[in-house]
Amino acid sequence: MSEILTWQPGALATLAALVFGYLLGSIPFGLVLTRLAGLGDVRKIGSGNIGATNVLRTGNRKLAAATLLLDALKGTAAAAIAARVSPDLGLAAGFATFLGHLFPVWLGFKGGKGVATYVGVLLGLVPVVVPVFAAVWGAVAWLSRYSSLSALVATAASPVVLWFLGHEKAALVFALLTVITWWKHRANITRLLGGTESRIGDKG
Repeated sequence: MSEILTWQPGALATLAALVFGYLLGSIPFGLVLTRLAGLGDVRKIGSGNIGATNVLRTGNRKLAAATLLLDALKGTAAAAIAARVSPDLGLAAGFATFLGHLFPVWLGFKGGKGVATYVGVLLGLVPVVVPVFAAVWGAVAWLSRYSSLSALVATAASPVVLWFLGHEKAALVFALLTVITWWKHRANITRLLGGTESRIGDKG
């Protein structure tokens, strides 16, 4: 029993977790759902993104909510399933799921921005931090009415909280996810600095 509890994943197990996570993360739920609903290619409207925010621009709130939920749950599923074998494999699978969502091979590596999947992975690995993420996001959204700024601040806060709770490995992985998330939001950051970013509730 002690050997099982102290087992560390080898290269093959880690590779399997990475492939599993990437393939699950690369499922473009926003694109699939909008096509099934007869709304065409979501990449041809708004920002061209496959995430829930752009799906919302179709005018179908239920579809956007479904996209948000599924994009999050694929991160939760991959991380939680792999973590049952080993915590390190959970981190590997969660990281790969996030990358799969951002860079799906099926769409020429042009995917979403990853916030929902980020939260989903967090839920699958360290669920206690999810309410903190939600509280930070909600507070910044209430004060600024900027969805993008809320996501940027919440993702920046999460690795710090993880570190103080003693989850050092997870903190390092999520710090990397945060850097990638900020990079994917570089256009939003430019608009925020220029005062041209749209606010929550703005029309058009």
